[in-house]
Amino acid sequence: MKALITGITGFAGSHLAELLLSEGLEVHGTKRVRSPLDNLEAIRGQVQLLDCELIDTGAVRRLLERVQPQLIFHLAAQSYVLTSWSYPAYTLFNNLGAELSILEAVRSLELDASIHIAGSSEEYGKVEEDELPLTEESPLRPLSPYGVSKVAQDLLGYQYFQSYGLRVVRTRAFNHTGPRRGSVFATSNFALQIAEIEAGKREPVIKVGNLSAKRDFCDVRDVVRAYYLVATRGTPGEVYNVCSGRTITIEEMLKMLLAEARVEVRTEVDPARLRPSDVMVLQGDASKIKRELGWESAIALQQSLKDLLEYWRERVGNR
Repeated sequence: MKALITGITGFAGSHLAELLLSEGLEVHGTKRVRSPLDNLEAIRGQVQLLDCELIDTGAVRRLLERVQPQLIFHLAAQSYVLTSWSYPAYTLFNNLGAELSILEAVRSLELDASIHIAGSSEEYGKVEEDELPLTEESPLRPLSPYGVSKVAQDLLGYQYFQSYGLRVVRTRAFNHTGPRRGSVFATSNFALQIAEIEAGKREPVIKVGNLSAKRDFCDVRDVVRAYYLVATRGTPGEVYNVCSGRTITIEEMLKMLLAEARVEVRTEVDPARLRPSDVMVLQGDASKIKRELGWESAIALQQSLKDLLEYWRERVGNR
């Protein structure tokens, strides 16, 4: 069976590629011409990489016509919330346009493919305490341009299922972490700073943003397992939360990382890391995906953070 992963060079994409290879699938993935390939170093010779700008509808159609995948995992996106405040038009145009190219190509080519659309818990946005935990039926009130873009992707996928019968299945993944997480994201940035301090490449001060926000975290390796189950066994047209069902503050996660540090450090708030508006609490309900597909998070958060810190220690040591 052939699988296509958009954004294969990214955090989740690279872990998903490893999982699909272990399941015996032939894996193809899209990338941009200058995309770094570090995340794929262990499997570079086992996947087929394809240069493609996903907002180029003609290029996407030609690619899908050539590959003829049975599974499509659409992960590629401008996925950093803070960046979406600085570049809202790019975030919306890129995230929605890329998905539209894929859906139109599948429709016009009449491909018999299952399409997984990777959404986000940021779609839920403004949440009241009495609405927790969030189910797939909870209202969508995004509080960032990124969140708006993911709502648009989510609903566009649903529309193509309803209008054209495309086998689209969607997920709303809550926060996830682990090795290879981009350094712009809080937990990974904390781990990178600790690794640099340990290596004597930074003063013993960790720059932080809002530490009071509460998030529902899973390990990325659990998340991509959910993606595979949803794409192969999920019900077309449906949406599934991917989450642990538990919350933890960013401050508590920082303390867990600091407990693993080999040096003494202090923290300092950096105003540049604060957002114009922030989602203060996100807690999901994974009952649906557990009930229908038997999925639940299995890797402990402490292990995820240890693996993340070790990843950065190795990277910093090789610089």
